[in-house]
Amino acid sequence: MDGMHRSDDDFVRVYSTASLTDGYLAKGRLEAEGIPVLLKGEGEGPYRMGPVHLLVPESLEVQARLILGEVASGALRVLEDEDREQASADFDDR
Repeated sequence: MDGMHRSDDDFVRVYSTASLTDGYLAKGRLEAEGIPVLLKGEGEGPYRMGPVHLLVPESLEVQARLILGEVASGALRVLEDEDREQASADFDDR
């Protein structure tokens, strides 16, 4: 897919969590893959609590679920050594 979607797409829920942090992390991962995300359900007020639901265009549901599945399985995690090597390379480029 090219990341484009029809403007008349219905949005479908692909992820729910009780953790606001997990919701934002999953949203960021999907957006990094070019998938537009609506985040619903966070509480109002200074103490945000409650479930968080991520919705994506129906045409991108399968792609979003695959990405979230890879994240949950650890397939997309950054290994500590890789992270350290990248940080070192970034520092050396200065």
